[in-house]
Amino acid sequence: MALRLLFLGTGPLALPAFQALCDSHEHEVVGLVTQPDRTGRGHHQHLNPLKELANARGLSVLQPVSIKTPESVQALQQTQADLFVVAAYGQILSNAVLAVPRLGTINIHASLLPKYRGATPIHAAVLNGDQDAGVTIIEIVQKLDAGPMLGKAIIPVKSNETTGELEQRLAELAIPLTQRVINEIETGTVERVSQDESLATHVRKLSKSDGLIPWTKSAIEVERHVRGMQPWPGPFSHLHQPGKPPLRLQILAVLPQGDAETYSTNSPPGTVIAVTPETLTIRCGENAVQLLTLQPDGKRPMPAADFLRGRKVSVGDTLG
Repeated sequence: MALRLLFLGTGPLALPAFQALCDSHEHEVVGLVTQPDRTGRGHHQHLNPLKELANARGLSVLQPVSIKTPESVQALQQTQADLFVVAAYGQILSNAVLAVPRLGTINIHASLLPKYRGATPIHAAVLNGDQDAGVTIIEIVQKLDAGPMLGKAIIPVKSNETTGELEQRLAELAIPLTQRVINEIETGTVERVSQDESLATHVRKLSKSDGLIPWTKSAIEVERHVRGMQPWPGPFSHLHQPGKPPLRLQILAVLPQGDAETYSTNSPPGTVIAVTPETLTIRCGENAVQLLTLQPDGKRPMPAADFLRGRKVSVGDTLG
């Protein structure tokens, strides 16, 4: 018997699974719960692809400011959903919300739980240089990301991919896993595996300031930071030169170099230690990185060579 599914999601991780469930004829998606519309600069509204898809399919869309209010809980009850499917929704679900669907609530979490519970598991995988990443489907309980595991899938992390690129691959990975778990819930064959609390780690929500590049770290860690902070909050630093105001730069690609002592013996981290017409090399806490792609504030991304044609940079200038 087909289940009535209510999907709760907002971010890029959620879209492929939501679309796949809508396209499938195995179960009925009865609606979408997503975050309220956000207004950006110039008062234009940010597009919500899940909402657009739901509207195109004629599905009801709920966008409560708080899903915990009695009015929100009542609206959820009126969907008569058998199962809630959650992916990157962005709000904590109360006991009253979790009590609504008769078969419970499952969550698509983009990590190999119990590692990386919390808000930024994909960032963490890139920042820490993990060889593998994955998706775990869990049953939601009140403790954050601590519920029993219902299914897991794993992929290798590519050496050059950003958080956004890895997120897209994990979102696709989640499609067959989610469908399988839902079918197992329907047939009563789903296996619940408890998480090992001794192995649990937590990752916090990031802010814009977390994008600041930590030049005091090693070249390898700086390179991971540059990939890990894309597309958000964006890896950035400020170029400081005598007699000029600081210039904010997004640094979008770097290449770790060998021993920084080759260039300079006593420059602090963040110092420009080599400049050619094509390249810019920055000292790190250990070794150095060559800047490959930059984006000055208000301009397009460009190769370092293009940037250097428009702005003179000297050895001894600093980033920080």
